[in-house]
Amino acid sequence: MEFKIEKEQFLKSLQKIQGIVEKRTSMPILSNVLLEAAESSLFVTATDLEVGMKSRYSAEVISSGKITVSAKKLYEIVKELPNQQISFLTKDNDWVEIKCGKVQFNIVGLSSEEFPYFPEVKEENLFEIGSTLLRGMIERTSYAICTDETKYNLNGIFIKVEVRSDGSNCLKMVSTDGHRLSIASGDLTGTVGPELSKGVILPKKGVYEMKKVTDEEGGNLLFGFMDNSAVLKQGDSYMVMRLVDGEFPDYNRVIPTSNTQIVTVNRDDFSHSVRRMAILSSEKFKGIMLEITTGGIKISSSNPELGDAMEELDVTYSGEPISVRFNARYLLDVLSVTETERIEMKFKDELSPSIIVPENSNTFIAVIMPMRL
Repeated sequence: MEFKIEKEQFLKSLQKIQGIVEKRTSMPILSNVLLEAAESSLFVTATDLEVGMKSRYSAEVISSGKITVSAKKLYEIVKELPNQQISFLTKDNDWVEIKCGKVQFNIVGLSSEEFPYFPEVKEENLFEIGSTLLRGMIERTSYAICTDETKYNLNGIFIKVEVRSDGSNCLKMVSTDGHRLSIASGDLTGTVGPELSKGVILPKKGVYEMKKVTDEEGGNLLFGFMDNSAVLKQGDSYMVMRLVDGEFPDYNRVIPTSNTQIVTVNRDDFSHSVRRMAILSSEKFKGIMLEITTGGIKISSSNPELGDAMEELDVTYSGEPISVRFNARYLLDVLSVTETERIEMKFKDELSPSIIVPENSNTFIAVIMPMRL
């Protein structure tokens, strides 16, 4: 196999798959990238058996063929090459020669025979979805994905389409780690398959790679399902991720319905204040206290090992005085993904779950468990 390709193209193709390639693996082939040259195209494929990506790039193909090489090493080599055309040639015993200007590398490859099969995607099974919508929804939910590997059914984002009373489709993404819950909603047009009507769980790694794809450029993506996997297509790239096999808990039962004490506060002011108070928190003393009265909100933190701090903010509130303690990190995570100028916090009492929503918006709801006082 022999092909020539511009450095910028090749570097982009290898950069795109670095997050997918398996770093610690019992199967060496999974830390390799599969390069296939055919006609005037180079196909670059990587997989860890859970998430896979295949992209097509234009190249000058002198002879077709395929080979796998270390994805990390090849990326490091290409990154340091001069900005000229790169010549790539396979030799006997799966060795590879890479030339660029006056630089030459000879590296060991592995036969493509052992590389896992990448499924053929049928585009008629996919539907259009806006990349901006997808990116925003992933941002508002990915922070609450559970990191405890034993709770495998929470190690991802639950995605489902619900039909509203007016017949329109509402796409929902939900994540929870047991201490907090996040739900993002958006409008979806067109027909959706049975998978989304029932709801499926996208794996954590797949979600992060999906977000990178939506970061690249705007426009519409194609999204759908096949063989217990979710498929995303953008331009000449396909991404396939195996769905998490498990039942996602009924999130609607977790959302409190009797939180009638509502505080409205400026998001930026509140965020900066929580950040300041969090300076004194530690693993042992990570809570910050909110004391809410009609006169305002007093935010404080106390750590016997470091000292204490306090700040007061103006808020809109007309209920009974209430004191609640939260993990500062949980509050900051929610505040960083809320886009409105003001937010509403809804409380029932000191120990019940609290709700945070953007003011005058129904696209996002966060539920946080308070800490015991």
